[in-house]
Amino acid sequence: MKGCESRFSIAAVRPGWHARVDPVADFLRSAHGATSGDVAGRVEHGSPARSLDGAGVAWKGVPAGTAMALIDKRVIQLFALVGEAIAGSTAVLLTGDRVAARELVRRDADIDARYRELDRAVLDLLAKGRPDEEMTHLVAVLRILPELERSGDLAEHIATHAAQDLARWLTPRARSLVAQMGALGQEMWETAAAAYAKGDSAAADQLRARDDEIDDLHVSLTAELAAGGISIPVAIEMGLVARYFERLGDHAVNVTRRLEQLHLPG
Repeated sequence: MKGCESRFSIAAVRPGWHARVDPVADFLRSAHGATSGDVAGRVEHGSPARSLDGAGVAWKGVPAGTAMALIDKRVIQLFALVGEAIAGSTAVLLTGDRVAARELVRRDADIDARYRELDRAVLDLLAKGRPDEEMTHLVAVLRILPELERSGDLAEHIATHAAQDLARWLTPRARSLVAQMGALGQEMWETAAAAYAKGDSAAADQLRARDDEIDDLHVSLTAELAAGGISIPVAIEMGLVARYFERLGDHAVNVTRRLEQLHLPG
């Protein structure tokens, strides 16, 4: 597998948001400025999703060796879409931008469609039989794909809650904690994507440590929600959002564990 850039393209953020959301300005500024070359399009208000490499792949008849390389390319693109969704959903949650939230929810269907396409392609190659090393890699891909699809769903859930404009009821500290969880979740998925692209099994230990950090932020946010004088309905909804962020970290760790298993002796 060839390397990919370490930074995802993420959701476009309106410049005016920065001044309005001081506790999370660093996160929003980072989201506005990040790039990733050609691996993913940006979320733009009211604009259709851009294809990552044109029309859907006609897998039937593609030579097995070409299909292996194409599968890796498509998996890396799926990583980029998930990373973009995490950053975008965090931004719209903090700003309450309902238009962007609805667009992010719509884009989850693209992640789901790509997941199903890749799942079928991998199963087809496995059924045809490949050399042992390639079979092992394909099985790992088959296990990694659900982690990507579920993470896309979690980002979509966060965007759905963003449409409720929950952030306006949060304390400044709660907003800051949300921004930190989003930034850390995005960073973890960047690390997982780079590990997949490079075949790096050593990233699992790094992500386990980062996962402990996101767990701590989850605990802190839960405590702030309980102590911040927030209404019970808002606290319940935000408690779910905090759990979604925590699960995003878990899925990133799971991806690198699958890579780690590829390099076990014997």
